[in-house]
Amino acid sequence: MAESTDDARPAGHAADSHDLIRVHGARENNLKDVSIEIPKRRLTVFTGVSGSGKSSLVFSTIAAESQRLINETYSTFVQGFMPTLARPEVDVLEGLTTAIIVDQQRLGADPRSTVGTATDVNAMLRILFSRLGRPHIGPPSAYAFNVPSVRASGAITVERGNRKAERATFTRTGGMCPRCEGRGTVSDIDLTQLYDESKSIAEGAFTIPGWKSDSFWTVRVYAESGFLDPNKPIGKFTEQEMQDFLYREPTKVKVEGVNLTYEGLIPKIQKSFLSKDRESLQPHIRAFVDRAVTFTTCPECDGTRLSEGARSSKIDGISIADACAMQISDLAEWVRGLDEPSVAPLLTALRQTLDSFSDIGLGYLSLERPSGTLSGGEAQRVKMIRHLGSSLTDVTYVFDEPSIGLHPHDIQRMNELLLQLRDKGNTVLVVEHKPETIAIADHVVDLGPGAGTAGGTICFEGTVEGLRASGTITGRHLDDRATLKETVRRPTGKLEIRGANAHNLRDVDVDIPLGVLTVVTGVAGSGKSSLIHGSLPGRDGVVLIDQGAIKGSRRSNPATYTGLLDPIRKAFAKANGVKPALFSANSEGACPTCNGAGVIYTDLVTMAGVAAPCEDCEGKRFQAAVLEYRLGGRDISEVLAMPVDEAEEFFGSGDARTPAAHRILGRLSDVGLGYLGIGQPLTTLSGGERQRLKLATHMADKGGVYVLDEPTTGLHLADVEQLLGLLDRLVDSGTSVVVIEHHQAVMAHADWIIDLGPGAGHDGGTVVYQGTPADLVAARSTLTGRHLADYVGA
Repeated sequence: MAESTDDARPAGHAADSHDLIRVHGARENNLKDVSIEIPKRRLTVFTGVSGSGKSSLVFSTIAAESQRLINETYSTFVQGFMPTLARPEVDVLEGLTTAIIVDQQRLGADPRSTVGTATDVNAMLRILFSRLGRPHIGPPSAYAFNVPSVRASGAITVERGNRKAERATFTRTGGMCPRCEGRGTVSDIDLTQLYDESKSIAEGAFTIPGWKSDSFWTVRVYAESGFLDPNKPIGKFTEQEMQDFLYREPTKVKVEGVNLTYEGLIPKIQKSFLSKDRESLQPHIRAFVDRAVTFTTCPECDGTRLSEGARSSKIDGISIADACAMQISDLAEWVRGLDEPSVAPLLTALRQTLDSFSDIGLGYLSLERPSGTLSGGEAQRVKMIRHLGSSLTDVTYVFDEPSIGLHPHDIQRMNELLLQLRDKGNTVLVVEHKPETIAIADHVVDLGPGAGTAGGTICFEGTVEGLRASGTITGRHLDDRATLKETVRRPTGKLEIRGANAHNLRDVDVDIPLGVLTVVTGVAGSGKSSLIHGSLPGRDGVVLIDQGAIKGSRRSNPATYTGLLDPIRKAFAKANGVKPALFSANSEGACPTCNGAGVIYTDLVTMAGVAAPCEDCEGKRFQAAVLEYRLGGRDISEVLAMPVDEAEEFFGSGDARTPAAHRILGRLSDVGLGYLGIGQPLTTLSGGERQRLKLATHMADKGGVYVLDEPTTGLHLADVEQLLGLLDRLVDSGTSVVVIEHHQAVMAHADWIIDLGPGAGHDGGTVVYQGTPADLVAARSTLTGRHLADYVGA
């Protein structure tokens, strides 16, 4: 080792001066010229009420610019295949590092996407079985349920020397079950829901929505095809007629001199209704599909999605189907028991990935679980798995409420993972509401003071102790603790659940009391959602409000989503004596220059596109002539620019009084969205805002039982109090409310608690307690009981 003779070290290296991420003049969404310095290699938590601008600062500004700059390092050719990202509205961003975003966006809900395919564990298992499985059936693709087996033969011409045709055969062995095509389920169509067999086609036998007897493209094709007798009752068709009616391959026919395609009823229904996303269908079409189509486990592969060959190849008596069906914690033990030097590197990588599932609290999942069924919190933790064992340092990890969907018992484990990532030399930025996670922060940034236009400024930055003493909304509510009720409501009836055995449930029998606030709780993976979602939906009067994403484009807004725009348009039309369609930016009233979008979008191919306000309508989205019409002294664009609270007052009295609009606005205000602009694009709403918007919409449904799935998601500590008031009002109005929840404040406020456990996966699936919160706290017999007792200070 050479000795250093330079005793006088410099005071500091120039590179060490870049220890801060500097943001100056951020104006994305509702941010008001925000300037802030965030320390690197520290854990910084961003707090503030829902809609205060946390996501706008962290995701839409810092993370978005980091990703845009990384994309610009690629060649123009490569950038052409990548999504183009616009530069955020910010003056200066310095000191950025590579950002890895771990958000709550649901994983793809494709029928063939599973936990195993989403995390690449299936890819490693396929290689393992292709090397060690006996009998050997082929390469890794032979074990893939997304790869069909292919056989082809024929003449090929080789372009070499004297060209000549050669006979060639081609085969590829895939693992896809040919019956269900790798889906694990097959659809059965109930023919009685499609037609009345006692009637003829001419008498209107079809009961399919939209199939009217004079419809040229549907009913008349069958009536005048020549394959069927339109005057004979369908029940009296011959075997050949029934085959043509239900299953005939597409065939060209002439109807009144027009060439049309005749196709059997079953394939036509599958193409018309079943090939579309269920959520995108109109409500009456969705109801028809739910009635007419049943999905059953594929009888050929027994739901494993795999071909017979893939299921027959085994390692120590375990097939790849068995491995994917195992709970991941059990699969990790099985892999640990394999000792084969020839595949040692593969086994090491597989063990590390499977252990990461357990480290992150997802050991209760199985690899065959469809990825679309994961909750937002589970999806976020699945995305974390690929980063846990990473050797990368000095990167910025950005998390969006990582505590979502976690029992208080699991939050401690999540906190340890965040600290591990920081201690490896990374910058960790977390948007969070839970006090348990805020408490471990090195640095806190509190945005506010309010939401929407009342937010967008930095109220506080510093330590957690400084936040407590700061007097901001977050500081004041950080140590809030709900108290147990002195008296609880008495049930007026019960909903019986008998023999529930979905996923990990063990023939659970439980009675859910009616007329009270019932909270279903338990550690993540204990079976809460399986019990409630698997047993209650479909029953009369049950309205389910889940965590599913809201479908909507930049043209959708709270007014269109809730149905508020209809009474507003009618009120404008009545007051001015014109058509309602004029007051829709998606219909006749749209500005012809921007087609009602309010902006002109210029696509610059590989560079970020530019969206400039439309010069003709100045971003108002409507034709100038439409803006001449007024209601209560306001034009339609001014009304859509109003926040909910102002609009509620506007439509509540005077010339603009519109009871139908006032009722909808009242519901939006009740769920804490009074600050939201009624014309604000849905794409700019945060996760918590979207769920409360969905809740406000469903409050109009005529249902006796509301089922809410973690309604505190994305809610600030101060807003939880308002939510509890809303739940009380719902119950007092005669509605039964069932809430799946981890937040201790909601548990403490409940009239009845059903606690599942004791653990997750096969260690859960049983009811470990049912009764009042006070008795649960007194007994401290379960994990939930102990954490709730600590929370209320009992």
